[in-house]
Amino acid sequence: MSAGAHEHELGAGKSSAASLRKVAAWRGIRVLAWDGDVLYGCRGYELVSLQSAHLQHSENAAWETVASFRPDWWRNITSRSRLTYRLVRDGFHALVALDDKTMIAAVPGAIATRAPESKQFQTTHEVSRGTRPLHIAAVPGGNIYWGEYFDNRARAEVYIYASADHGQTWHVAYTFPAGTIRHVHNIVYDRWADCLWILTGDEGAECRILRADRDLRSIETVLSGNQQARAVAAIPAEDGLYLSTDTPLEQNHVLLLDRTGRVKKIADLASSSIFGCRTANGLFFSTMVEPSLVNSTREVHLAGSTDGTNWQTQARWEKDSLPMRYFQYGNAILPDGNNTTNYLAATTIAVRQDDLVATLWEVDSNQKPIPAACGPAARPSA
Repeated sequence: MSAGAHEHELGAGKSSAASLRKVAAWRGIRVLAWDGDVLYGCRGYELVSLQSAHLQHSENAAWETVASFRPDWWRNITSRSRLTYRLVRDGFHALVALDDKTMIAAVPGAIATRAPESKQFQTTHEVSRGTRPLHIAAVPGGNIYWGEYFDNRARAEVYIYASADHGQTWHVAYTFPAGTIRHVHNIVYDRWADCLWILTGDEGAECRILRADRDLRSIETVLSGNQQARAVAAIPAEDGLYLSTDTPLEQNHVLLLDRTGRVKKIADLASSSIFGCRTANGLFFSTMVEPSLVNSTREVHLAGSTDGTNWQTQARWEKDSLPMRYFQYGNAILPDGNNTTNYLAATTIAVRQDDLVATLWEVDSNQKPIPAACGPAARPSA
């Protein structure tokens, strides 16, 4: 089932406060990050951008090439086919854009940096454990961070890397001692509290939601010790931190960690969730097909809310027939960054009909807009 097939259901029901209007879809594009009203994505190892302002004049607005990365020679071959692209996890996987248009990306085996106006990303750090971090975070006027994500069955120490020079060099900024966590899921900057949230996993006390200052000089554990503290996706908002849990062992939920430190379960999710994002007028989390005794669904869901309280499934897709171990879990990838528009973007992967398809919807809301994710002072700057 594709989003298009369910378009008439989106926002259905008396309690629904939002609806999605499909604007366009593009095969072969993976969405990465917003920078205001500009959406960045990739076509293999080519970074492309979409000016949302152009959509007001044409629903056929084209993606424009920004820069590219030169991978190992064989990836130039595997990235041309949709199935081998999935098999070897090709392409860009994370991106952050600074105010001066410096860009830092995660690609297989490396962190790559693109200088302003350059057409080429250059490797600035070779990833020695695992293949790449899941996300990259930038603090306004400060450091850029990413945490190690690798199998780590032996529970070795885990590093958070930082750069203070626009992603040109990297150093270990913090070390989790051996035996304390498995890996870092995400690092997110929160402009309301001017802090960082660090999310780790995977078992028992390894599952943590940590709050740190912007220089990592002080780090405190806010939640830990159970699967409801196991999260990858986090969305800062004025009233707190919205989280989606990522566990195959228990029911998954949308949680709100409010500004007083209290945790509230806001909504149930059909399965594990590792992507979240916001628009100017909505909050969204996607789920993935990760079968377990608890997660029995073979559908990818896109859940959304315009007020942070009432959540509905806005779209759903059915997992394709290819084995997940090799060709990835069914998922809907949501972009990072600061989105100042009412457009929602997602790339679905390992699903029927819409495999490796980027879809753009306009979010129509009857609710008062959610406070903006970032003002001018909160945008990452060099």
